[in-house]
Amino acid sequence: MQNPASFYNEQLELNQVASKRIFKQLSLYSILRLAIFVLSGIGIYFTYENWQIAAGIAFVGLSSFLFLLSRYTDLKSKRNLHKRLIAINEEELKIAKGDFHDRPEGSEFQDSKHFFSLDIDLFGKGSFFQFMNRTALKEGAQKLSANLLSNAITNIKERQDAIKELADLPEWRQNYVAVAQGVEIEHSATSIITWLKDYKPFLGKTQYTLTIGFGIASLVILGLGIAEIIPITTIGYWLLVGLGIAGIYWKKIDVLALHTGQAKDTFRQYALLLEAIETTEFKSELLKKKQKLIRSEDQKASEIFSKFSKALDALDNRNNLISLVLGNGYLLLDIRNSYNVEKWISKYGHKVDDWFEVVTFFDAFNSFGNYAFNHQSFTYPTLTDEPITILAEGLGHPLLNAEKRVDSDLELKEEQFFIVTGANMAGKSTFLRTVALHIVMANVGLPICAKQSKYKPIKLITSMRTTDSLTDDSSYFFSELTRLKFVVDTIENDKNYFVILDEILKGTNSTDKAIGSRKFVEKLVKQHATGIIATHDLSLTEIETELEAVKNYYFDAEIINDELFFDYKLKQGVCQNMNASFLLKKMEII
Repeated sequence: MQNPASFYNEQLELNQVASKRIFKQLSLYSILRLAIFVLSGIGIYFTYENWQIAAGIAFVGLSSFLFLLSRYTDLKSKRNLHKRLIAINEEELKIAKGDFHDRPEGSEFQDSKHFFSLDIDLFGKGSFFQFMNRTALKEGAQKLSANLLSNAITNIKERQDAIKELADLPEWRQNYVAVAQGVEIEHSATSIITWLKDYKPFLGKTQYTLTIGFGIASLVILGLGIAEIIPITTIGYWLLVGLGIAGIYWKKIDVLALHTGQAKDTFRQYALLLEAIETTEFKSELLKKKQKLIRSEDQKASEIFSKFSKALDALDNRNNLISLVLGNGYLLLDIRNSYNVEKWISKYGHKVDDWFEVVTFFDAFNSFGNYAFNHQSFTYPTLTDEPITILAEGLGHPLLNAEKRVDSDLELKEEQFFIVTGANMAGKSTFLRTVALHIVMANVGLPICAKQSKYKPIKLITSMRTTDSLTDDSSYFFSELTRLKFVVDTIENDKNYFVILDEILKGTNSTDKAIGSRKFVEKLVKQHATGIIATHDLSLTEIETELEAVKNYYFDAEIINDELFFDYKLKQGVCQNMNASFLLKKMEII
């Protein structure tokens, strides 16, 4: 696999060159368009007395102008795609340097009642989500967060294989994101899906046949009028008849056009994304399964979407005054275009949900693939059925700088409970979040920050950041008790949870805290729970001598020459060096 930094620099340069080349072409087309406009005007001016020649010049000039305009529009779209790819690669190089705190935080996905979302820096400023999210769609970000929060422990190998494959397709992933960023979507896919499913057609084949017959009649009347077989004023009266017929359906078409106007950009964008998925040969089972959902029709989903997008554009032309008056007056275009839209909805409206889901799935999983590509030194956990929850070598926190990060080995067996003590700032809380992220990332299918890891899939539940609630009129202590009850009740119903606790019962006095903490850990061990608790209360470590499932570990601190040193390494035993008094003196607080 290619080195990420080299790849991003290479892609940055390629797209910058392409963007500059297309800019020169755009300038040339602008000059040609201006020249044709001026020359056509001059030609018409000097030949206006011979209207046949003048009309011919006007026709050739207009045709040439429109052709150049179409080419200009296509080139402009290509240049915009390259500009978005430039921004994507610049962003990757920036994030690689640790500069990512201005990106979307995903705070809206935090939930204090969730099993772990509030406790492990999964969302928020400086979070894992903020660091790894590369989604371009709102629904993609929701799908990404749903995967991170799912606590799913089945089909992990299938997700690993999908992420590995996407990691090997960096150019495809970037192009997918760049295309997805190409249209600013104002209305959610969910609202569009709901509208399509609930829509009731008001036009049938009778009205469509009427538009065909009326259009033929218009051409006949126009021809007869030009040939002076009938009065030329008949053309004007016929126009009023057409507008009258169109007016019967005006209100309903207006409502339909309002909704299609909201959906057309979404369908144009999704058609391109579906095409990108359809035209790629995937090997992993999960990606092939998703791809099959959009290949189940005789026609490709991207073509079906593209056809609908064109139908929506045709209906949107009613906003043009000439099209509105002449198109409806002579061809009943609004009725015909509305019928085409309704026909599509009736045939495919029920499938849109599946197709949208596939697009958002790839948008979310591209972030996982991108993360795996950027962290090629990380390892995919080996899944096991042995009574070992985590057996990791060189386990570290994935957001810490690799050059400064201190890794630790961890062996935690099934139904074991670790009590971790340590001085302030020695690394206890970081270690808890490291283990938590190992579980979350492993369950999603991501590579984890370790040299190697053997892992028996387990769900995660935590109690680390409890807050009081003025809204619910609950104290901090009551909120924590509520959370701890949630932990106990959850494990009572399902033993397959990994429990992580950080300094529980902080809202009471030290003696009561010590007794309560001890009783709570004993309760968890009795429930055959697996997990870790971090504490400053050394009396809690005495449980190790009474319960075989409990093991003591610690993080150390040393004071050398009136300076505090940490090695941030997990060691077996109980911490003997605390540093609160030293820090108070060092900071001249006391």
